[in-house]
Amino acid sequence: MLNIFQVPHFMKKWILINKLYLIGAVAGAIAGYVYWQQVGCSSGTCMITSRPLNSTLYGAMMGALSFGLFKK
Repeated sequence: MLNIFQVPHFMKKWILINKLYLIGAVAGAIAGYVYWQQVGCSSGTCMITSRPLNSTLYGAMMGALSFGLFKK
């Protein structure tokens, strides 16, 4: 019987292969949200920083791409 807390072997392998992308995405998402919270866009016309979801997703994408540069 499969325990719900056990991660299948193929998923562990995928996580190990892509761990820099995942770490970068999490770090970028946090940075994007903090940027929205601290700087943001008061007028609401800025495409990326007008909403926290946009800023967080953009930060996650940029973080994953930036950390991915260091992958061999």
